[in-house]
Amino acid sequence: MTDLPPPPARGCREAPVLKERGQREVFCGLTGIIWLHRKMQDAFFLVVGSRTCAHLLQSAAGVMIFAEPRFGTAILEEKDLAGLADANAELDREVARLLERRPDIRQLFLVGSCPSEVIKLDLDRAAERLNVVHAPHVRVLSYTGAGTDTTFTQGEDSCLAAMVPTLPETTARELLLVGSLPDVVEDQALALLAALGIGPVRCLPARRAGEMPGVGPDTVFALVQPFLGETHGALVKRGARHVAAPFPFGEEGTTRWLRAIADEFGVSPETFEAATAAPRARARKAVAAHAEELRGKSIFFLPDSQLELPLARFLTRECGMTAVEVGTPYLHRDILGPDLDLLAEGPVISEGQDVDLQLDRVRAARPDLTVCGLGLANPLEAEGLATKWAIELVFSPVHFYEQAGDLAALFARPLTRRRILKLEAAE
Repeated sequence: MTDLPPPPARGCREAPVLKERGQREVFCGLTGIIWLHRKMQDAFFLVVGSRTCAHLLQSAAGVMIFAEPRFGTAILEEKDLAGLADANAELDREVARLLERRPDIRQLFLVGSCPSEVIKLDLDRAAERLNVVHAPHVRVLSYTGAGTDTTFTQGEDSCLAAMVPTLPETTARELLLVGSLPDVVEDQALALLAALGIGPVRCLPARRAGEMPGVGPDTVFALVQPFLGETHGALVKRGARHVAAPFPFGEEGTTRWLRAIADEFGVSPETFEAATAAPRARARKAVAAHAEELRGKSIFFLPDSQLELPLARFLTRECGMTAVEVGTPYLHRDILGPDLDLLAEGPVISEGQDVDLQLDRVRAARPDLTVCGLGLANPLEAEGLATKWAIELVFSPVHFYEQAGDLAALFARPLTRRRILKLEAAE
């Protein structure tokens, strides 16, 4: 079968993990709505929260004043927070008004926020109650996007995990791709799998409510996002089996991800080579165009998106970078084990967050590039350290062969910019 570089002599699967349990700096879990509402074309996300929640979504999504977005906020006023009003009755009225005005909605998600959790508003029970009223035209589900003790990508995980128990039972042997991708990237993945002769292939989330997959003991699922720990557990509980593989970032990651699925479905080496040779060559060429800027440079990942370990694997193995520390909010070994096997022993692996201590280590190491949240980037830049926003890696198309060069470019640009500025300052 297609040749791949061998794993390192010693990977990081058994490396000691530095567990941090201190001050956190995270972006709100409601942010996941921004990409989920674009993915699920007949769904609506109703955040039960404050005006701050509404402003966050409006500004983060960049929705223009004349747009008709598929998310909104049911505002909890002072009387709701003080217990002077029946919040459930008001929520029922808001949902009824929304569905009357938007008959195109087929799935309605009640999304919990910090304010709704503070007053202990039971959105699970509210969703059950509203399902009785509005089914079968609309399915009502609930999940929490509160950002008090989570990271921003967990909003998607909570949403998909809430959907799993409602998926129909199936006895068909099917491949299920789990995780939200831009439509064009998802189409590329489906085309690659079709070229391998693998099918039927279903997706969670599906683009429309009527296309939701079934789940059963013959369902095999592959994750495309590394932050789906709760969804992974929910699918296993339904009897589905996970195909463990490195995540499809870069040429090697994509090839190993595809090969794990191909082995599961008995694809021949000749078929695999025929389907992947051309896109692999394009990916290698695209990555090489940016690897020269990255080769030999050091990188430090602060915990933020949960993409850190697969990205560190890509940057060290395909771009020649050196990882100083790879921090991640949560280390799920069943999901990240294959990437840990490929990440050569050496960097500190940390789980959780203690901002002050981690910033001390960044300042001591002075890496060439630091990947961090929005709130830390500007202070580090002011101290002369080049940074990359972690959130940009979630919002940008970065999966599979055709995006491998774009992924490398996202890390090369800050270093290129800094190099050019130094040259201009020296003239």
